[in-house]
Amino acid sequence: MIKPIMRDIFFLNQKSELATEADKQVAIDLLDTLKANEAGCVGMAANMIGAKKRIIAVNMGMFNIAMFNPKIVKRTGAYETEEGCLSLDGVRSCRRYQEIEVEYQDMNFKKKKEKYSGWTAQIIQHEIDHCDGILI
Repeated sequence: MIKPIMRDIFFLNQKSELATEADKQVAIDLLDTLKANEAGCVGMAANMIGAKKRIIAVNMGMFNIAMFNPKIVKRTGAYETEEGCLSLDGVRSCRRYQEIEVEYQDMNFKKKKEKYSGWTAQIIQHEIDHCDGILI
């Protein structure tokens, strides 16, 4: 189900709770909402649709994927950039990393460990920041 975008800064600044298999519907809603906003959005975190859970949805080019409880375990190649966010007005400066390694669980709660670089890595970092209550 497509959900409205959360813009309450107080809510967005709170850390998200670990997601469980009972939160699969949140991931489905997140993927639906990302698809509905694809003209101006490439990733979303569950708190952006009002769910304080560690779930992100990321555009991987041809498809979107959901990640439960994502955690960056390695990062290299720091750089400065500017980003926008559906939950905020305008763009803001931030530090990102060119390459990251992420541990997460997929929709079947199977543990994964993947490496990402470039644009995809930047999207994932932005959404994990959301899970940690960090806004650009």
